[in-house]
Amino acid sequence: MSPNTCWLCKIFRAEENGISSKVSLEEVLQWSQSFENLVTSKYGPMIYKTYLKTENSNENIEFWLACKAYKITSQRKSISMARKLFTSYIQPQAPNEINIDSPARKAIIRNIQEPTQSCFDEAQRIIYRHMERDSYPRFLESQFDQTLKHSLQTNGQNSMVN
Repeated sequence: MSPNTCWLCKIFRAEENGISSKVSLEEVLQWSQSFENLVTSKYGPMIYKTYLKTENSNENIEFWLACKAYKITSQRKSISMARKLFTSYIQPQAPNEINIDSPARKAIIRNIQEPTQSCFDEAQRIIYRHMERDSYPRFLESQFDQTLKHSLQTNGQNSMVN
């Protein structure tokens, strides 16, 4: 398999990606209908993240998912999780720094000492829009998505097993 298609191996190895059973053709086809369908489906975020790695922009989906988790974190764990989000994605020169505007970044910097459940909301919205408008259309046109659909369809199955 060529280096450009090695992602396919990663998708189908359940142990490597945490996919415990199957990705259905129906689920994959629904991703084409809207970005929301992709990021709220069972396997969509994981497969989209694998695609984003090929674009060197997987920090976007990681941040977006981390924000979702942060909102449902207990009060006891929320302060440490907020600081981890800040040091990983928000602070200048963060290891996985995301592309957000200066006002959103400054607001988080001001509020990080006493973070609320909504302190990352604006940054999360910005990143969602970036993905929806930028990388999602490329994902739908990519060999990555086309090969996944083709594999599911040519197997004559409604789903693919690892």
